[in-house]
Amino acid sequence: VNVYVKMFTNSPFLLCMDLARSQEEVIDPKYLWIGPDGKSLEGRTYANLTETGKLMVRGFKESMSGAYTCTLSRKIIETTTQEEREVLEVYKFMVFAYREADHAYRVFVRFTTKECQLAANGRFFEELKKILNNIVSDLRCHIIESSYKCHSVKTPKEGLLHELFVSFQVNPFAPGWEEVCHQAPYGCEDAANLRVQEARDRIGEFFRKQTYALKHEFQTVPAIHYVENSFSVTHIDSCRPGFGKNDITHKNCASCCVVCDPGTYSPNNGVTCQICTRPQVKKYGARSC
Repeated sequence: VNVYVKMFTNSPFLLCMDLARSQEEVIDPKYLWIGPDGKSLEGRTYANLTETGKLMVRGFKESMSGAYTCTLSRKIIETTTQEEREVLEVYKFMVFAYREADHAYRVFVRFTTKECQLAANGRFFEELKKILNNIVSDLRCHIIESSYKCHSVKTPKEGLLHELFVSFQVNPFAPGWEEVCHQAPYGCEDAANLRVQEARDRIGEFFRKQTYALKHEFQTVPAIHYVENSFSVTHIDSCRPGFGKNDITHKNCASCCVVCDPGTYSPNNGVTCQICTRPQVKKYGARSC
């Protein structure tokens, strides 16, 4: 059974028997839980073991990932002879640490301009970046990987137009973002994702207001102006180093960033655990080989 535990939280209780056995009478049960290191979990501070054989792992970390095995020892008593015999049953759980993916948003938007060679195009682009950064700066988000290109566009109604194709990414890790995380435990993925979602919404509202302003507030349309309905957003996920996505191996946690298996690693904020050329890496969550 695969079990996924969010980083720094407690695992669900793992039961040392299957569903059918849990519905039956069990005589003289004894439970032995073995952790990923091959040693008993009895007495470990992070292991909450109950007298009925349940295990909860507290404050889960990458290094706690792996196989958790429980051996259930029980007795069967023959009703006619009262003869006792001991039976052993083994249950295995593969437990993986995971994080929520870090979200960012790639935004595409277009502006009409008089011609592609205008020096004003570059100045406009720089001013636009400043405005957008101001809109989201209090959220500790910022605009990165921004660029624009000018293209000639033939339209059915207006003939040949010149347009600026603008692209940028809304990112939740502007300088100072760590300070916000002090109030949000566990690496603050959830808080960061809420912040960048709010930043995305604010920027979307900014461009919607451009359409209104062009129709209702300007007597003369500016030389460079927003193309109505050109705003579009693409969602981008990234994982912290040591984590990656795999919707085949971890189909029950396909959207999660799951700890990299031994023999694989992730050195950056990509979404893939790469295979080590030197397979001696035996730990979970490797950031290098």
